[in-house]
Amino acid sequence: MGGPLWARKEERAWTIPKGEVGPDEDAHDAAVREFTEELGSAPPDGPEVDLGEVRQRAGKRVRAWGRRADFDASTASSNTFEMEWPPRSGRTATFPELDRAAWVPLARARDLVVAGQVGLLDRLEESLAR
Repeated sequence: MGGPLWARKEERAWTIPKGEVGPDEDAHDAAVREFTEELGSAPPDGPEVDLGEVRQRAGKRVRAWGRRADFDASTASSNTFEMEWPPRSGRTATFPELDRAAWVPLARARDLVVAGQVGLLDRLEESLAR
């Protein structure tokens, strides 16, 4: 994740690209749009698997898909957001929505992603075993 609230955090601080589904958008189209916005390019073509939905601790529902394809994480270039920083300073600063992208072994990814998304990794591993 990006921004000052997540700076210098590692475990349980990573996330898949995700966001709100627009009023005239289905969940899959939203996932493709969010990937593109947050990583700077459209998802590569490849076989796709529906990983279903998980519920994060605060109740937010996340729906995800996986694709078997090559993606160079070093080319990721996130969109940005603005927020008041430092808090109560009256100043606004711009931050990347995602500050890092990387390929890591699945076991390590389970430690890095927010706890509510670990189930998506489990489903991805199951789909790869088939």
